[in-house]
Amino acid sequence: MRALFGTESSRKVIRLLEDAGHEAVFVGGAVRDHVLGKQASDIDIATSAEPQEVLALFPLTVDVGSAHGTVIVLMDGEPIEVTTYRTEGTYTDHRRPDEVRFVKLLRDDLLRRDFTMNALAMTKEGELIDLFGGQQDLADGLIRAVGNAAERFAEDALRMLRAIRFTAVLGFRIEKETFKAIRGEAERIQHVSVERVKDEMDKLFKGQYPLKAFQAFQDSGLAAYMPLFPLDIEKLNRCVPFQSVLEGWAAFMLAGDFTPAEFVRAYKLSNYEKSFLTAVHQAVTIRTARLYSIDDYYHFNEDVLVTAEKLSTIQRGSVQALTSQEISQNKQSLPIQSAAELAVTGKDLIQWTGMKGGRWTGEWMAKIEKAVLHKRCENEPNKIKEWFSHEYKREN
Repeated sequence: MRALFGTESSRKVIRLLEDAGHEAVFVGGAVRDHVLGKQASDIDIATSAEPQEVLALFPLTVDVGSAHGTVIVLMDGEPIEVTTYRTEGTYTDHRRPDEVRFVKLLRDDLLRRDFTMNALAMTKEGELIDLFGGQQDLADGLIRAVGNAAERFAEDALRMLRAIRFTAVLGFRIEKETFKAIRGEAERIQHVSVERVKDEMDKLFKGQYPLKAFQAFQDSGLAAYMPLFPLDIEKLNRCVPFQSVLEGWAAFMLAGDFTPAEFVRAYKLSNYEKSFLTAVHQAVTIRTARLYSIDDYYHFNEDVLVTAEKLSTIQRGSVQALTSQEISQNKQSLPIQSAAELAVTGKDLIQWTGMKGGRWTGEWMAKIEKAVLHKRCENEPNKIKEWFSHEYKREN
C-alpha cells in the first residue's frame, strides 16, 4: 500500500477539485523531496481547473496571481497554492512570461518545468507520475533540463543559476547537454534581476556541497556574468562549509577582495547584511594584524568576531588561533556588553555636578563606559560616582 502524500488539508483540496470534475495532482519540489526521502514542504497543487473555477469552488481563497493561474486556497487554516495547468510564452523581461495559456493536459504543464526532477507529479493516493525520467535522474544524481535545455534557459535564464544551486544543495552533477547549454547561454544571467540572483545565492550558501557549485560557476563561464564573483575560487573553496548565509556572503566578498560598499551595491543586500559585512571586513583587517583587543570584543557582535576569525585565518594560511567557544568566553567576560548596562546615566552626572546637561554629559558617559570596560572602575553607582568626581575635578 502506498503512503499518502501531502497533508490532510491538501488532499482534501485535490479531492474537492476531482469531485467537481477537474484533474488535480501534487507537483514541484515537495514531490522531488518526497522521492528523495526528505521531509516535503511548500506543497503545491496543479489542476486542470482554471483560476475562476478554483475561486468559485473554495470559499476561502487569496488571489495572488490568477492572471498567471495561481490561487491560494485556505483549507482548515492551511494555505495551499493551487495553479492551473499552463504553458508559457517568452520571457522578454527575463522575469515573468509575456503570456500564460491555460491548458487541460498535465503533460503540457510539466513540459514547461525547468528540470526533470522538478517535473514529477503525484496523486493524492501517492502514485508517482514521471513523464520525463525524473525519478531515474534523481537516483543517478543528475540535474537534467526538461526537453531542450537551451530553450529552457532562454525562457528564464535564472534556471542556469538554479541548476548550479542544486549542485550545492543536493550534491548532484549537471547532465552533459544541460551543462553545455549553460555555457552557451551564460551571458543571459546578466538580464535577470539582482534580487532573484541574490535569492538563489542565499539558498546556495545553505547547501552542503558549495564546492561543486563554485566549480560549476567557473567551468560553465557563468561566473564572468554574475554581478560580482571572486576570481580566486581556491580561496573561496577553503572557506566552506558555511555556518550561515551571512558567512557565505562574507567569504564571497573577502575571496574577491571586494569592498563592502561595492559588494552590497552589486547584490542589493539589506541594511542588516551591509552592517554585518562591513563589521566583518573591519574585524578581518584587525585580526590579520593582531589579536582582538578588549575594545574589539566590546565593539563587534560575537557572530562577526567568529566569522572574521575563521576568514582571516584562511587569509593568513595558518591554523585558527581562537575557537568559537574561546571568542564567546572572552566576550562574555567583559564587565559590560553595551553602554545600556552602565549603572548610571547622564542624569546622575547632572545631579552630581549641578550643571545643565549638554555635550559634556555624553563625553563623560563615554569616559565612564571605557573606564568600566577596562576595569578601572567597577560598574556600581557609588564606585562610578567616586571615579567620576576624582576625574572631573582633576580635568577641571
